[in-house]
Amino acid sequence: MELEIHDLIKWFEITNERIQQHKDYLTGLDQPIGDGDHGINMARGYQEAVTKLSQAEYQEPSEVLRDASMALLSKVGGASGPLYGTAFLKMSLAVKGLETINAASLVNGLSAALLGIKQRGKAEAGEKTLVDVWGPVVDYISSEESNLRAEDLTSQARMAMERTKEMMATKGRASYFKEKSIGHIDPGSASSYYVFASLAEVWKEKT
Repeated sequence: MELEIHDLIKWFEITNERIQQHKDYLTGLDQPIGDGDHGINMARGYQEAVTKLSQAEYQEPSEVLRDASMALLSKVGGASGPLYGTAFLKMSLAVKGLETINAASLVNGLSAALLGIKQRGKAEAGEKTLVDVWGPVVDYISSEESNLRAEDLTSQARMAMERTKEMMATKGRASYFKEKSIGHIDPGSASSYYVFASLAEVWKEKT
């Protein structure tokens, strides 16, 4: 199973559709424990990304990821822009030179993205951030590399997102609320779930 240039573009298009559809939900998650603009910011950034991708021609998948990362960096405000932008930039560098991305390349790319998120956000697992979805998803894909199932990828991402509800935030804006952050799903984890649910949809179409 291999992802080609058009598959990666489709990944961003499907993610954008999900984020536009759930923009108000993401903003609602952000209001009690953040700045209340996560949905707005993500919707603006992903719309810019898919617009940019639709206007260019690419020779390899890494170029798609690079352009998407630049769009997210420039258009998504707050902490999420640098985190998502860094993730896809690191992923782009990890798969540079490849004509297609197979399961092993996907693991390498997402592992690099996760490391980029950790370094940029100075975050680790359990701190109620994007890491708490990206980490378990990378672990799952790494362990099931030869037998990756789209349905399981989606469920792993969803369960990881839901686990953030019982965490106390110790990083970012939400950390100001300390114990009051418990009981709320992390907005960045929710948008990350949409990212991986969309990847699973693209992957499923390839099987």
